[in-house]
Amino acid sequence: MTREQIEGVASVALYAGLNDETLRRLHAMVPGIHLTACSDGVQGSAPTVHYRGLNVYLVDGRHHGLTLTEDLSAATELVLVEAPI
Repeated sequence: MTREQIEGVASVALYAGLNDETLRRLHAMVPGIHLTACSDGVQGSAPTVHYRGLNVYLVDGRHHGLTLTEDLSAATELVLVEAPI
């Protein structure tokens, strides 16, 4: 996963909105990267990308559980969170 991929995902999600159609488009854009969308706040890590209306968090799923991370090299998944404007 690259910073450019994350920025691309965030841009599409921000402008298209977090819905099923957008998630399908994003999965096609970044195959192999698991994406999760939610509208609840996420705690425990700073967002990797913060836009007005959207936060993107990195998830490390390499071990037996999922953990938020700020380490791009450890990230295996993204969580897209609608942020209050």
